[in-house]
Amino acid sequence: MTTEHDGAAGGSGDPTELDFWGPLRDLRKAMDDDIGRLYAERGVRVQPRYTMPLIRLGRRGPMTIRALAGSLDVTHSAMSQTVSLLKRDGLVTTRPGTDARTREVVLTDRARRLLPFLEAEWRATEEAAAELDAEIPYSLRRVVRDMEAALSRRSFKARIARHLAEIENARDDTGVSPEDGSGA
Repeated sequence: MTTEHDGAAGGSGDPTELDFWGPLRDLRKAMDDDIGRLYAERGVRVQPRYTMPLIRLGRRGPMTIRALAGSLDVTHSAMSQTVSLLKRDGLVTTRPGTDARTREVVLTDRARRLLPFLEAEWRATEEAAAELDAEIPYSLRRVVRDMEAALSRRSFKARIARHLAEIENARDDTGVSPEDGSGA
């Protein structure tokens, strides 16, 4: 079976040279880098990835790392790392929580002073993204909804399993790996 991605590996056979999500990751990184440049031009010394947790804490008040992670739909481990970086950068502190086992994350005065800009930038970014979405001939939001609908009909796992079985069957039938021409 061939796909639009065949040949992208330059004949090396290395499957990691095929990367369906790479262009989307690159686009997101370029857009995030632009946000970072805007911050730098405005003298805001904050990593753009900190904006969401800072705004959430500003809006909802002190939270445990677990509660903050849950509210942002990230893992506890990822949020714990982010909180460590926010502490290092003087944007949050921690204090004992409601029981001896928990600690709450609290904004510093410096972070509170940044909140009006961060919230304005967040709103402006959402408006710019909507503007960009309206400029292209097909809406990214529509693409996402259409992909979700397709995945509700057949899961991504089921799709991968079918292709994996085809690859394994091709190898079993010939004794040769279809990817690199070598024997199994």
